[in-house]
Amino acid sequence: MRRGGVRPTWSAITLLAVGAILLPILLVGLAGLTPNSDAWRQLWQGPLPGMLWTTLVLLVLVGTATLVLGTGLAWLTATYEFPGRRFFAWALIVPLAMPAYILGFVFLAVFDFAGPVQSGMRSLFGVDVWAPDVTSVWGAAIVLSLSLYPYVYILARAALREQTPRMYEAARMLGDGRTEAFRRVVLPMARPSLAAGLALVVMETLTDFATVQYFNVQTVSVGVYQVWRGAFDRETAVELAALVLLIALVVIAAERLLRGGARFHQRGAPRDMERTELTGWRRATAVAVPSLVLGAAIVMPVVQLIAWMLRSNAVVTDLARAGEYLSNSLGLALAAAIGAVAVALLLAGGSRLSGRPSVRRAAHLATMGYAVPGPVVGIGVLVVIGFVTRATGAGSDSVVLISITGLVYAYMIRFMALGYGSVDASLEKVTPSIVDAAHTLGASPSRVLRQIHTPM
Repeated sequence: MRRGGVRPTWSAITLLAVGAILLPILLVGLAGLTPNSDAWRQLWQGPLPGMLWTTLVLLVLVGTATLVLGTGLAWLTATYEFPGRRFFAWALIVPLAMPAYILGFVFLAVFDFAGPVQSGMRSLFGVDVWAPDVTSVWGAAIVLSLSLYPYVYILARAALREQTPRMYEAARMLGDGRTEAFRRVVLPMARPSLAAGLALVVMETLTDFATVQYFNVQTVSVGVYQVWRGAFDRETAVELAALVLLIALVVIAAERLLRGGARFHQRGAPRDMERTELTGWRRATAVAVPSLVLGAAIVMPVVQLIAWMLRSNAVVTDLARAGEYLSNSLGLALAAAIGAVAVALLLAGGSRLSGRPSVRRAAHLATMGYAVPGPVVGIGVLVVIGFVTRATGAGSDSVVLISITGLVYAYMIRFMALGYGSVDASLEKVTPSIVDAAHTLGASPSRVLRQIHTPM
């Protein structure tokens, strides 16, 4: 089958999957089509302009910091040899296990005015000693960057491992230094993965409302939460969430622009780049930088939490219930992860097999759920579940099953961007001639998806 041939079946399958993911979000977005003019007038005359500016500043700060930190650490652990490199290569992913709001709570407890750091400074240098105000957009940006940089790091590491080093080695042989070859060869080839990671970070920052509230930072998502829970005005809150959706669309469009129109397909089997042994101060710096990152993102908060736990009189006595909570959490996480990755593969692979550029553009919209506050996604899913329950006449036993399915469904919508971003970035590097050869040899589109797209 010739390249670019249209396959209506795969177009339909992909669009149905996109529709299933977007349906609850569209139900929320429809609220923005009939806005409450009085409520919006009060918002524009009040806190909304400041919220928009603060949101923009926070997105720029966190996006820049995570892009530099994640890409730099991936390049360091992939191309240089230094003590602890193997440990750091996987340990730098661990901060994903530390929720940003917990890190923010510990960060403030340690570095705020009443914390041990500033208290110690005042005891040593006097009460008038200057100390930074950590309850600011800069403090929130630091905490969010430490929590979210692994998104960029993971995708950057994957991009480096997927690359064949031939072009990089050719650039070195033609006289480029390591830095110049990295800038001119490696970065352009890794651009799809870096753009996907950056989009995930920006959308995660956009929807965060727990962490930024600790730092007294007013963003649009905080406004959604305050209007919803504070003023009990759910209609205005949903309309404000539609504004978050609009910002998400801008982020998605920017992510596609960052990828650029160029294509960098791989030729030859991927293999690790030859690593350079570091010595002297460079060796010490290579060990110090990831150590400081892990110390701030994981070691410091874990040590502080353990210290608080040891000083607390609270004791977990109901171990059976604690085990039930743990098994429920793990089960939901596993089901959502498998479902999100499976649907992401269907979207990324099916949109390519459809042969229609419009279908590929539609598939990108499935990532919008990551830019919608969790409670808003939940409301959209509840509306869908209510319709399904009424349409099927489900009994009480079925409602429990539908509720669990709905929860997994909500998680898949919320985190589809993670699965789709990484899968789509990897498939960008699949040489079209491989797929063309498979079709020429008689392979069906489903077999191409199963035996070429999925392994690669």
